[in-house]
Amino acid sequence: MEFYSAFGKRPVRLSDATRKFAYDSLHCRYGKETAATPTVSLDHVENFAALTEPEKYDLAIREICLHAPLRICEGEKLSGSATLGEAIRHHVPASFEGKTVFYAVSHLTTDFETVVRRGIGGIREDVLASLERHRGTDREPFLQSCLSCLDSFALWHGRYLEALREAGYEENYQVLSKVPFGVPATFREALQSIWFAFAFQRLCGNWPGIGRIDWLLGDFLDRDLAEGRLTMEEARELLAHFFIKGCEWICGGNYGSGDAQHYQNLVIGGRDGEGKDITNHVTYLVLDVIEELGIGDFPTTLRLHKGTPQKLLRRMAEVIRYGGGVLAVYNEELIYQSLLAYGYPKEEVWKFANDGCWEVQIPGKTNFGYDPFDGLQVLQQKTLQPGADFATYEALYQAYLADLESAVAGIVERHCYETPGKDDLGRWRWCDWTPSTVISLFEGGCISAGLPYFRGGAVYNIRSPHFGGFGDTVNSLYAIRKLVYEERKCTLPQLLSVLAKDWEGEEVLRRYVQSRYTYFGNDNDECDTIAVSLAKEFAAICRRQEGRCGYGTPPGISTFGRQLEWAPRRTATPYGRKAGEVLAGNCSPTPGTDKEGATAVIRSYCKIDLREMTTGAALDLKLLPSAVKGEDGLFAIMALMQGFVTLGGFFLQLDVADGAILREAQAHPEAYDTLSVRVSGWNARFVTLDRGWQDMIIAQTEEHS
Repeated sequence: MEFYSAFGKRPVRLSDATRKFAYDSLHCRYGKETAATPTVSLDHVENFAALTEPEKYDLAIREICLHAPLRICEGEKLSGSATLGEAIRHHVPASFEGKTVFYAVSHLTTDFETVVRRGIGGIREDVLASLERHRGTDREPFLQSCLSCLDSFALWHGRYLEALREAGYEENYQVLSKVPFGVPATFREALQSIWFAFAFQRLCGNWPGIGRIDWLLGDFLDRDLAEGRLTMEEARELLAHFFIKGCEWICGGNYGSGDAQHYQNLVIGGRDGEGKDITNHVTYLVLDVIEELGIGDFPTTLRLHKGTPQKLLRRMAEVIRYGGGVLAVYNEELIYQSLLAYGYPKEEVWKFANDGCWEVQIPGKTNFGYDPFDGLQVLQQKTLQPGADFATYEALYQAYLADLESAVAGIVERHCYETPGKDDLGRWRWCDWTPSTVISLFEGGCISAGLPYFRGGAVYNIRSPHFGGFGDTVNSLYAIRKLVYEERKCTLPQLLSVLAKDWEGEEVLRRYVQSRYTYFGNDNDECDTIAVSLAKEFAAICRRQEGRCGYGTPPGISTFGRQLEWAPRRTATPYGRKAGEVLAGNCSPTPGTDKEGATAVIRSYCKIDLREMTTGAALDLKLLPSAVKGEDGLFAIMALMQGFVTLGGFFLQLDVADGAILREAQAHPEAYDTLSVRVSGWNARFVTLDRGWQDMIIAQTEEHS
């Protein structure tokens, strides 16, 4: 039972039974079982079509909890499974006349702190208290829906207790009988409590992140170890089962952007509200499990700061070099500064996690969405449309900024219909949207306000414009400035004519702009100054949109792989790329233009004032296995992470991969079915990516390595 590694043989610490459980889960055993039962049916409900949307939703959740198949895996140490196939597709898995009725919720990290500190019973108490305050108002129906969904949750919980007792899983039964409705007292109870609440949300079609798992669980394990209830080996086995259960939606096959992207991210390390580093036994156990099993279904990010223990930094490097791209890095101090500058209160910022990819949010309190757009297409199709001419580079640049502002304003305008004005008390009115009670139970603010997640109930409501094609836009502006306005080798209309013909007949000029100029990602101040200015102007544009609707509009820079989707609509670029090429990802350089190594890439990226990118700006780095061997390799990874923080980075995705191995996996997928790669905010088993995605990952690996 080997688990793929880009670097040497993975260590073996876990029991044979646990490793077999992992092997079966990673090889689709449970995913295929789940896919076999897509939904529960609502066809038997009398007059279902005439019910209100909240009534339909409550009935759907009830039927799911009453009739979803129960799964008890052989030897499992944690119980509860999301066993309906349409949940994998992000639908509430209940159908009427052959179609699912509701879409579900993602891009958030829900409130697992309350789950482990007060239990689901504490959530019910909050619902009852809010119901008393809002009885007789238009908010009462939502709170009644909360009680209905909690009752359904209890039915599902009771079904599992009965099944565990019948199957002879007495230990699991005893643990689950105490949680998640009660408050956990031990590490196993706390882990089971988080898992069962997470599984319930997933069962209902939602894709939540989990957040700071070591902060949530560390004290429980410390007490168990101190009082002799548990050994580190036993705790590692329990945590491994948590990771393995999280692979239960793996179905195999080859589809789009791959499997394992259900936004169930984890965050480790960092500081607490008193500024103390929270690194604990759970932090290291998470890394142990990732190292041994290579599971990429829980992409994990370390909150790195100046006080992060060197032991943890080294351990991160040791695990990173096995490949798979499972581990990433946040610069905690910069993100603190960014969130405070945006207006988040100090008592909240230290809790930050992500939305299930890497965009920053306050977990359990944020209704988050992001709006990606292609900044390169804005330049190509608006500013540089046929007939465009500008007397100076500055005039062209200002015209582009105006077009960029128009694009961002259009994005925000599309959200204004959701919050059409304010009431007499100055509160935004929210339009009715799809019911979201299950998530609302785990999202702070909804219960106390008596408002669901999609009607302004969350404490923070965010729709973040995300600039895509950032590096490509910078390179294009730089090439135009050099070629047209400084060297005067052609006029702008002449260059646009060349680009319209996709560089046909101008190969000498194309080679000139490719080889003569030093683009973003090479620590060239002349080019990087454009990146610094453009990011600053984009942030200012987003600030000017604040207050237009009920959502905040903090900026970010990302593509999340959309450079593949955007490629067919892109024309030739001024820096020598032809129409339709797949270009830069996230806030990274355009593949093939970074020629000075990883350190230069980090330096270029970090010249941007990334504190202004409030929801994030990701840098992707690919390293060859040969570059991370031995002590020198470990120190190289550690130095990259430390330099990233020192220079002012935001979010770093590192992957160790070999293009030759990826090509071999493309040709012989049956031999590489557990090979994980970092895509963008998520991991996927390489063989489940379609050919376009595979080719893009290979190109990024070969050109950035």
